[in-house]
Amino acid sequence: MASSRSIAWRWLILIVAAVLAADQFSKHAIEKYTSMDYLHTVIPGLLNLTHTYNPGVAFSLFANSHSPTVRLFLVFFSVVVILFLICLLAAERAGGRMGQIGMAMILGGAIGNVLDRLMRNGVTDFIDFHIYSHHWPTFNIADSSIVIGAALVLLELFRDWGRSSKSQGA
Repeated sequence: MASSRSIAWRWLILIVAAVLAADQFSKHAIEKYTSMDYLHTVIPGLLNLTHTYNPGVAFSLFANSHSPTVRLFLVFFSVVVILFLICLLAAERAGGRMGQIGMAMILGGAIGNVLDRLMRNGVTDFIDFHIYSHHWPTFNIADSSIVIGAALVLLELFRDWGRSSKSQGA
């Protein structure tokens, strides 16, 4: 019979694989079936699909840098984060279930984006969320998974912090 630890690992690996597969499939579909700067309104005033390329990092930071050193640094930093997350998960230092799921989502998104940087020197973004003329920077499924994963980790931290402060005060 499988231990609860191996079952947990299977779920975490499945989450990483699902995020990575959804991310890579969606980017491939956007690249294959749309032209650069494609724009399709999904929900008027709220959501568009667009085809953009981001050679930088989140919010197009460093996007205008043509330095190979910056690109190497971005890949190196991403790999360090990926290895750190794997170490935290392997050492069972990722918190409870919500934190583990969050870290698995972050890991899947980070792997997806680093693969793009290695294979394409940048990342394909296509989700354009906005409220009328106020646009959030265009993003992709990997970015979404990183943000949702970070939110789960923070929620668990705040939940546990609230529990520990109540038990210390009692």
